[in-house]
Amino acid sequence: MNEIIELFVSDPRRLLPLWLMLMSLVLFAVMGADKRRAKKGAWRVPEKTLFLLALLGGAIGGVLGMRVFRHKTKHWYFAWGFPILALLQLALCFWLFLKRGGA
Repeated sequence: MNEIIELFVSDPRRLLPLWLMLMSLVLFAVMGADKRRAKKGAWRVPEKTLFLLALLGGAIGGVLGMRVFRHKTKHWYFAWGFPILALLQLALCFWLFLKRGGA
């Protein structure tokens, strides 16, 4: 356990991919729950909340949730916004990886 902690303490940039995975799982689950609620006519998750989760690192899960659940695909701001955020988040991870490798 100490070796794992030391791995992240020695280079905190390694936390970003884990954070993005966690937030993506959260947004994917929220997208699925929101789609179920939409079908039932129940209370819905506000669109602001979905975008906030995407901005906080869950954009990849949002894109996957849109595809798997066929949810929010007709809204241009989701259809374009989530993929753009996902690309930016992946680019940040890639950039940090290259920066770490070059150091």
